[in-house]
Amino acid sequence: MGTLDSRLAADPGLAPVQPDSPARRELVTAIAAGTAARERGQADARDAIALVRAARLGVFRVPRAEGGAGATLPQLFELVLDLAEADPNIPHILRNHFAFVEKALRARHLPQYQRWIALVLAGDLFGLGASELGTQHIGDGDGNTRLEPAADGHHLTGTKYYSTGNLYFDHIIVNAKTPDGRFVGARVSVGQPGVDVRDDWDGIGQRQTASGTTIFSNVEVAAADVLPNADDVALPQQATFAQLYLTTIIAGILRRVAKDAVDLVRQRERNFYHAVAPCPADDPLLQETVGELLSAAFVAEAAVLNAANVLGKAFDSAIVGKPDDALFTEAALRSAKAKVVVDQLALEGATRLFDVGGASAAKQAAQLDRHWRNIRTIASHNPGLYKAKVLGNHAINGVPLPGAAFF
Repeated sequence: MGTLDSRLAADPGLAPVQPDSPARRELVTAIAAGTAARERGQADARDAIALVRAARLGVFRVPRAEGGAGATLPQLFELVLDLAEADPNIPHILRNHFAFVEKALRARHLPQYQRWIALVLAGDLFGLGASELGTQHIGDGDGNTRLEPAADGHHLTGTKYYSTGNLYFDHIIVNAKTPDGRFVGARVSVGQPGVDVRDDWDGIGQRQTASGTTIFSNVEVAAADVLPNADDVALPQQATFAQLYLTTIIAGILRRVAKDAVDLVRQRERNFYHAVAPCPADDPLLQETVGELLSAAFVAEAAVLNAANVLGKAFDSAIVGKPDDALFTEAALRSAKAKVVVDQLALEGATRLFDVGGASAAKQAAQLDRHWRNIRTIASHNPGLYKAKVLGNHAINGVPLPGAAFF
């Protein structure tokens, strides 16, 4: 796959890739074909994001009547599973864009979102500027980024970290504070003066996600591109989408682990002299291990899609009218339960993969260590032990679930 311009635009006149279509499967296959080169550093994610743009995947959830693909929320999570199996960096990059679209779908009565969703339909991708290292309590929404009034509108100044995907996008919605202490969202363009998106992410995994630093230095923001949070469309359990999305990526990686295990055993020509069978494919211990990995991948996939089904119903209630609090709570519970178990299954599976491959599986050329590194990195976004504690406290004492980010 040749190097492509990261700004390759979708033709808004072309129909976007549809759920369950051959074009969707071809897109996933094309992205998978470049994974090895990206992992070796011979290519980067711009190639894959260019394919995403050309397929108009950014409008996957927008209704067909408005020019989108009309996918349901469960269909989006099925897509995330497939993309994560192909290359988990790519769906991770797209997470903030898809989360933005979900908010836009229920906030189209606001003029800001009306204009912003029009940009999405034109082929643009949206990122997020939220996390800051200086905040005492991670996920409480506070920060030091400021939006100050100016003669030409507003000026934005601050630094955001873990800004996944901004390097590949067109616009960023930045969380900021006004001088009077109000929280707002401000849209800026990635290429405008004062916006510095740095590819300085040094994580052990998800190395192509550009989850590094974004610095805003006196960036001009038009008044029409400022959205006070009070005017936004709030949801109960607002972070469930983003959290379930990450767990779904892990489930997709585990599916790849299981398939890699099958391939490893099939390709092995020799076994240890004290093994149960001389041919690895006939070895019942290796067969059992592969069977357990396949079963773990099946359970992980079922868990995230089960939660996605409930979350889809919850989002439908928010789009058409009043959010159903009970549905959102149930979706949050199922998503948290899925994470607690799927993280463990996936990390164990990525380790057991080497049990069926022998010493040759540890060669750098095989790149099989990437699965554990990627799973460990994604799972660390929100440690499962806190999820488990909250689930237990809720079940035993009826304590409500946290409602802020990172749950």
